[in-house]
Amino acid sequence: MAAQRRNLMDSHQSWTDDLPLCDMCGVGTAPNCVYGPDGKGTQSHPNEDGTFRFRGEDGCFLYGVFNGYDGTRVANYVSQCLTAELLLGQLKSSHTDADVRRILTQAFDVVEKSYFETIDDALAEKANIQSQLPEKSSFHQMSPQSQKLCERLKDLEQEVSGGATAAVALILNNKLYIANVGTNRALLCKSTSDGQNQVIQIGRPHTTDNEDELQRLAGLGLDPARLKQAGLIAGQSSTRRIGDYRVKFNYTDIDLLSGAKSKPIIAEPEIQGGQSLEGVTGFILLMSEGLIKALESAHGSEQANQEMVAMVAAELAQQSSLEAVSQSVVERVRRLHHDVFVSGRQRAAHCSRHEDLTLLIRTLNYTLADGALTPTQGGRIYPVSVPYSNSQSTSKTSVTLSLVMPSQGTLTNGTNTASTLEEGTPTPGSCSSAQQSPTTTLQSTNTQTQSSSSSSGDGSLFRQRGSQAAQPDETGRVPPYVDFTQFYRLWGSDHSDSQSAQAGLGPQ
Repeated sequence: MAAQRRNLMDSHQSWTDDLPLCDMCGVGTAPNCVYGPDGKGTQSHPNEDGTFRFRGEDGCFLYGVFNGYDGTRVANYVSQCLTAELLLGQLKSSHTDADVRRILTQAFDVVEKSYFETIDDALAEKANIQSQLPEKSSFHQMSPQSQKLCERLKDLEQEVSGGATAAVALILNNKLYIANVGTNRALLCKSTSDGQNQVIQIGRPHTTDNEDELQRLAGLGLDPARLKQAGLIAGQSSTRRIGDYRVKFNYTDIDLLSGAKSKPIIAEPEIQGGQSLEGVTGFILLMSEGLIKALESAHGSEQANQEMVAMVAAELAQQSSLEAVSQSVVERVRRLHHDVFVSGRQRAAHCSRHEDLTLLIRTLNYTLADGALTPTQGGRIYPVSVPYSNSQSTSKTSVTLSLVMPSQGTLTNGTNTASTLEEGTPTPGSCSSAQQSPTTTLQSTNTQTQSSSSSSGDGSLFRQRGSQAAQPDETGRVPPYVDFTQFYRLWGSDHSDSQSAQAGLGPQ
């Protein structure tokens, strides 16, 4: 069986080729990037993230985002095999919540064990070569035969190294279950009757900042204070991960983990649910660690969930394809991260690089735009500049949007605008009229809890655009659309001395 799995991994065949894809889901990705002093980015390694989005029988749907590291092998393997362990008859509509959680936990355990079976031969060969090499000898001091063994050892190390974290969403019997291993993130956004969006983070990342994880590791004999100070364990922030044989089998050789009574780094998922989706309108977001960190590096972590929901809601209001929505949001985060780096502002030091970015969106009774309005129709799309606040106040927060609105109609926010959120922003709440000024103040409910907050995100601010929007000229500029003649006439009459001679000056 192990040989069959190895052969399948080396082929282009997938265990899930015949499973139907879910058409209520979209995925967006962008590769990792390291910025140079000139702001230009280069990719440092192949994209290591993985995803799946399948529709099973009896109203069963399965989605996953996998953040791979040190290679793509584990993420690719898990994305194939986990689906086979869940959608080939294991899950049934008659199962209770406890049954579903048990099946999910067993699936992760079986997949990791089967993965290690696929690298058994490589690990055995690696151990054999290590026993043949002379101790404490540099490469250049070795014989040609030993040098060849060293080269082979290096290849084997690359073959067996690596791991992955996972965020998996299962919908069964119209209930949502989230299984999380590591540092990816799952959000549930639900529209409320008053037009707000309730944003719920389901589960917490498994890191040394998670007090429950620290208690688990302390129970194994490890020093929680030392773990928290270190932050990273064998190069990764996650305290739960799939694969990574070094921390699973050789943890006694790692100083930080050597005192553990049993395996400290595990692949057991933390499962939330089932949460009823009956009557829910909104969407589910699964995000890779790279996407989360890119947004938090640029704007801080306090409002990252609300900002992500705001960007998704804005794109859902304009795009007619979930693939386009997901990719557009990923591109927004990527550009935001890059712009902060080149700006030289305070947070620029946190944005010198980002890892692979992956976003999966699954809508829930959510109507997409009809496609009549796209970012390339009806004139140029103008960004909204929103000052970001790190405040964690639980009261109503006033967010001022400076709107550039080249419309010939009434300047009323939400009914005749040509603007979109170009950067991640707190989602606007209730819209007020802006007939006397192109600056509109919106009220946003930023209720901060550990897992839930409320914000508006139905996209009403972005859903309509003026039919008479001014077109930019060949230089990309929009002709003036505000007549200051009356202003200069009144200003001149109030300054009848030497300045009155300038009363006729101004834009003609």
